[in-house]
Amino acid sequence: MRKAINYDVGMRATPDWPSRPVFDPAAVREEMRVIRHDLGCTAVRIFGEDLGRLTTAAESALDEGLEVWFSPDLHNSRPRAWLAALADAADAAERLRSRGPVVFVVGRELTFFMRGLVLGRDAPARMRTFTSVPRLLANLLVRGSFNRRLGAFLSRAVPVVRTRFRGPVTYAAGSWEQVDWAPFDIVSADLYRDAAAAAGFRDTIRACFSPGKPVAITEFGCCTYRGAAARGGMGWAVVDRTATPPRLKERLVRDEEGQAAEVTGLMDVFAAEGADVAFLFTFASYSYPHSPDPALDLDLAAYGIVSCLPDGSWRPKKAFHAFAAWPAGNLSQVADASERATGTGAPGPPVTT
Repeated sequence: MRKAINYDVGMRATPDWPSRPVFDPAAVREEMRVIRHDLGCTAVRIFGEDLGRLTTAAESALDEGLEVWFSPDLHNSRPRAWLAALADAADAAERLRSRGPVVFVVGRELTFFMRGLVLGRDAPARMRTFTSVPRLLANLLVRGSFNRRLGAFLSRAVPVVRTRFRGPVTYAAGSWEQVDWAPFDIVSADLYRDAAAAAGFRDTIRACFSPGKPVAITEFGCCTYRGAAARGGMGWAVVDRTATPPRLKERLVRDEEGQAAEVTGLMDVFAAEGADVAFLFTFASYSYPHSPDPALDLDLAAYGIVSCLPDGSWRPKKAFHAFAAWPAGNLSQVADASERATGTGAPGPPVTT
């Protein structure tokens, strides 16, 4: 199985909280070097809103010999705006193909991240719809089946991309979404092993092979606090984004060992089940910086395998080294990354609790 990682170039989960406040092309180039040569990845999924940033990061990745999964992410846009953006992004991705291999991702978990499929004005509100039986029933009455609406959108999106982009096309589906994979080249799923999903996790993976196409795990990972693995893809929800500055809602204990164990354990499972490629979420959570104040240490709620420090540098976590060494014993990839430069200079000192 190929080893790969997600890379954020910036989007707005909320209007006043960009996921990547600063975008430095030189830092991006260095981080792509780290992803290819220190982590040993062969592919990177680049996601974000701004087409210029997406293209800049993709060029740097291709220059390092990485396969690029080009993933425009217009957080909370309506279908019409998303389709228009896909057209422009597909043109850009097709131009990139002259530099190396590119896969186009038409969206991710759109029942959460696009307006119009599920009741809710933003992603958190739509997530709450899925956790409330009354809200789900109301959604069914008002909007109809969310899977049917998702399918209708994807049936419009794929031709928009195909007329402009000649490479492979896929969609990053949530585990709760039912997708008709016939128009796609690759079956892609975002799979987190939270407590509710753990018992049937392998069955969920195996179901991805039913369409008879290559299978990619487009997201998996774990936050950096004790017990985060059991919360899976909702581990980030321990942050109060309404506070100024944002802070943790509960007292957490840093657990880099736990993050590393979950990351490599999931890689073992995906490889055993025959996935073609698995994209760890994520390289860095740029808007979740470390703080010496435990209540403000958003790095604990970060999926990133590096700790982002207030001065703009970063420090590899234990998951970074474990991921670099995967499969077990691949020590040639662990070249003491803590001594390597990043886009802003050397990574910072170890984070302490």
